[in-house]
Amino acid sequence: MSLGELDFIEALRAFATHPAARGLADDAAVLGDLVLTHDTIAEGVHFLPDDPPASVGWKLVAVNLSDLAAKGAEPLAALMSATICGDGVWERAFLSGVAAACEAFRLPLVGGDTIALPFGAPRVLGLTAIGRGGSVVPSRAGARPGDRLWLAGTLGDAAAGLALLKADARAEGMLVEAYRRPLPLLAAGQVLAPFAHAMMDISDGLLLDLARLIKASGCGARIDLDALPLTREFVGERGSGRAARLFAATGGDDYALLAALAPDLDPGLSLCLPSATIFGTIGTITAGDGIELFDAAGDVPLPERLGYEHHRPNPS
Repeated sequence: MSLGELDFIEALRAFATHPAARGLADDAAVLGDLVLTHDTIAEGVHFLPDDPPASVGWKLVAVNLSDLAAKGAEPLAALMSATICGDGVWERAFLSGVAAACEAFRLPLVGGDTIALPFGAPRVLGLTAIGRGGSVVPSRAGARPGDRLWLAGTLGDAAAGLALLKADARAEGMLVEAYRRPLPLLAAGQVLAPFAHAMMDISDGLLLDLARLIKASGCGARIDLDALPLTREFVGERGSGRAARLFAATGGDDYALLAALAPDLDPGLSLCLPSATIFGTIGTITAGDGIELFDAAGDVPLPERLGYEHHRPNPS
């Protein structure tokens, strides 16, 4: 019987009992004023074998910094683990992408580990990012009925870009770049954190990550599909109808920020965000225990697949 990601995390909770772990119900650990997170990306799962190695290096750094962004943390340092399984050409290009991201986000790389795998083995790469939290380090828990759900960023571009690449490995354009080179919303996270009852980044799909937030908070949520922020490029490729919006809500790799904010919060908060930030409300927190969807045509059935969850392949 296969063991899914959520089942594995549930088994870890039996001994990951230190308060810093936050019950493993969060994006990161909080140890004093330090915020620590670790993400792993694997070839064939998080990036395609044909993806440029420099973009893989960038992505490894960016996805970890997105977890810090969700805590409103300032990046301090990083440790990296890498597998070496080729002639070195791929690895050198990969490191150039890591270096570019570290420079762009002012993240010192201070150590890590490398191991050698058989030639041609799938690459598995990890990064631990360390940040310093502010006066408030929001968790996934804490959302309250009546809170409004706000989203900083957009949805669906990366999933649409991945679909293009699967159809044509030579595909190019903004959607492909959104998949290959995500941008962590660090400045926006630092602005939102002091006001957020709960906050997290969207990595596995809005609906799946929202399900995690409301489970941790003991609440429900009601989402307006018509309010989901879509880029012009996404609409040009996938459209803006219900099916396209459900695709955007379940695709993953968005690295937008989802925040539960008090319903009477001054809307002028958006003026404090970086000028290019797309920021808007997409729904509300309810007293229920699940997710309800609606659009202009009425209620929308919840899709069977809420997002991307890791599963071990069944043995043949």
